[in-house]
Amino acid sequence: MRLEYQIIAAWGLDMALGDSRRLPHPVRLIGRFAGFLEAPLRSSISNPRVAGLAAALLVVFASTAAAWAGIRSAAFIHPWAGEALSIAILYWSLAARDLADHALDVHGALAHDDLPAARRLVSRIVGRDTASMDRGAVARAAVESVAENTVDGVVAPLFFAVLAGPVGAMFYKAVSTLDSTFGYRNERYLKFGWASARLDDLANYIPARLTAPFMMLAALPLGGALRSFRICRRDGRLHASPNAGLAEAAMAGALGIQLGGPVSRGGRVEVMPLLGAPAALPEARHIRLACAVMLTTGLLAGAAFIAVRLGVRELLAGQL
Repeated sequence: MRLEYQIIAAWGLDMALGDSRRLPHPVRLIGRFAGFLEAPLRSSISNPRVAGLAAALLVVFASTAAAWAGIRSAAFIHPWAGEALSIAILYWSLAARDLADHALDVHGALAHDDLPAARRLVSRIVGRDTASMDRGAVARAAVESVAENTVDGVVAPLFFAVLAGPVGAMFYKAVSTLDSTFGYRNERYLKFGWASARLDDLANYIPARLTAPFMMLAALPLGGALRSFRICRRDGRLHASPNAGLAEAAMAGALGIQLGGPVSRGGRVEVMPLLGAPAALPEARHIRLACAVMLTTGLLAGAAFIAVRLGVRELLAGQL
């Protein structure tokens, strides 16, 4: 089966099944492996930056090698087994359905005026204190999570899948998981996690800059395409992250709302830059709209990436 069809099948599986919260998942295994390496590397390498770099390299190499070896071994047993594992790896790399499910759970709690449940549910998708959030803060957190994860849960996996197949997708998921595990700006990980954070910034650099225009196109049915372009251009680089700010600003413009502002993490308040229209604050309904924009962005990006790959293949075939 050609890679393009594998990617389409993987997207279909993600839309139909999402991620099982009970069955083992490669991303969770990668996270556990990374966590397992931390203590021995810290104890054997005195420089925390070098130890963190060693952890990042080992996790990325092991994850990528495991994907390659698994596909080759499965294909040796039977070609269909290799195809099935390739599709499974691509499916595991995508998180569009899971992201939408989590965000819509938050929307459902807010729609039923169950603020405690909404706080608990949004804590599953954001790394911030949620116990004292009001309705607006919960809605804002959910929308910001959907916007940011449109890059690393949807567009970037598709980008690396088209670029380098299932092995490329697993390489990216290893990088992304490293950032989720070690990429924190706190006393414990500021030095140890620097390599993981920088590697994630580098891997997401192109996907983030592709996500924004696709998100603008996805905003066309909402009448927010031009506004999304304007806000992304004006506010996209205000964010501390070189990548997340572009997607969040594009989403703010698409929905005609303001994102950013104070965020509490571990009892410490950080003031994030304001992105979007100052008079329009997020509401529960914007969570559903953000999910629609995210899913449409993924469809547009996947179709465009596959079309480019097919075009390059035809061009190269014509030159041979």
